[in-house]
Amino acid sequence: MELSLDHRKEGDRTVLEVGGEVDVYTAPKLREKLVELVGEGHHQIVVDMTKVEFLDSTGLGVLVGGLKRVRSHDGTLVLVCNQERILKIFRITGLTKVFPIHDSLDEALADS
Repeated sequence: MELSLDHRKEGDRTVLEVGGEVDVYTAPKLREKLVELVGEGHHQIVVDMTKVEFLDSTGLGVLVGGLKRVRSHDGTLVLVCNQERILKIFRITGLTKVFPIHDSLDEALADS
């Protein structure tokens, strides 16, 4: 399955919708999109992962890199994820302590 990336503004946040598989082959596209968004001045990013089918360690690394990138501009990177199999990866790796993770986009947008 291919990776889909769409972004839009929601108030002062930028929502990046990610769909499909985030793996060693597709993660560079996600990295490029995050670099592009931060480069364009989007520093409050919500990554909506509700349509992600698969996430591997390369994808996790890209998300951590994106978090570092926005934090260097005093920004935030918040995740939306409601799939147990993806949430399990974040719990196992301890990244639930690094990323604010919400069940819904509305909840993530309300987080400040």
